[in-house]
Amino acid sequence: MSGDLRVLVVDDDFMVARIHGRFVEQTDGFEVVGTARTGAEALELVTSLRPDLLLLDVHLPDLSGLDVLEQLRGRGEDVAVVMVTAERGAAAVRAALHGGALQYLVKPFEYDDLADRLRRVAATLASLSGDPALPHATEVDQATIDQAFGTGRAADVPVVLPKGLSPETADLVLEAARTAGEISASEAADVVGLSRVTARRYLEHFVDSGAAEVRLQYGGTGRPERRYRVVR
Repeated sequence: MSGDLRVLVVDDDFMVARIHGRFVEQTDGFEVVGTARTGAEALELVTSLRPDLLLLDVHLPDLSGLDVLEQLRGRGEDVAVVMVTAERGAAAVRAALHGGALQYLVKPFEYDDLADRLRRVAATLASLSGDPALPHATEVDQATIDQAFGTGRAADVPVVLPKGLSPETADLVLEAARTAGEISASEAADVVGLSRVTARRYLEHFVDSGAAEVRLQYGGTGRPERRYRVVR
């Protein structure tokens, strides 16, 4: 898979769709190619725009987002889907899971929450993309299957790294986190000699791939600090 992942945002609230689109554009490796405000429009735009990924709300003015998902799968569309919705009902979550949604994110949320899901989806798609010159029937090994399903060996640096990240630096960041026991992006940056933003990209990738866990540490003021721990 090459180039940015093409994202179609589906939400009936214009302002919410705009915010979600801005979040997507802030995330390396993704671009917004369109916005739909109804289920019918979403189905049409999937055909005309051929996006790689849908950010799909459940509550739409005509069709449910779950109905959209069902129709897409029924007509053989393999577009990746992240449900982005205020719907918290267990039945809706089950329907999304059974319909093949890769992630389910409840509104309202912060940018980091969506970026985490986007990176997880990108890692899953990249792990199964293989060589585009090879036929779809190309087999994959168990390690690749485990990575796609989020059950890979946690302590290993994943084979597939996002664009701009190097295996050598990934090893250094992972070792710094393992040695520290728990580490922030700023602390990792100091140890390895990176910018905080770059160190955070590596750490978030480890979280996305299951190599690390993250927790929020709340202080007296300001936003909570994200602290990372390698899963042993």
